[in-house]
Amino acid sequence: MNAQLRIITSNGKERVYDPIRKKYVALTPEEWVRQHFLLHIIQVKKYPVSLISVEKKISINGVAKRFDILIFKNSTPWMIVECKSEQTEISENTLRQILAYHSHLQATYLTVTNGQSIHCFDIQNNCWRDSLPFF
Repeated sequence: MNAQLRIITSNGKERVYDPIRKKYVALTPEEWVRQHFLLHIIQVKKYPVSLISVEKKISINGVAKRFDILIFKNSTPWMIVECKSEQTEISENTLRQILAYHSHLQATYLTVTNGQSIHCFDIQNNCWRDSLPFF
């Protein structure tokens, strides 16, 4: 990967620059994975920055939830990404979580990652992909 994360220390806590939200945010283990994933999809996969949304609230059955990453294509949700820390296994609970987001957003791809592995499900073809789709 070409670019590095921009990390600063503020009040004794590490913060990382989020190019989508255009601000520094707390550098948690999950944020570490999210920011590396963002670098990958922007630099390697060439996903347009202007079509990526991070940490936005949505309401699912009247309950406020917050997705990690949502990528749009033609003004509709194209890929939902759920990020977990490197120490967190991708589990049935992770899949339930992203399926709940999908029930509301109806994206084409569902992606889960913990930084160690990336799993991308293609809804239209009902199959797991070997790699992330190109935009």
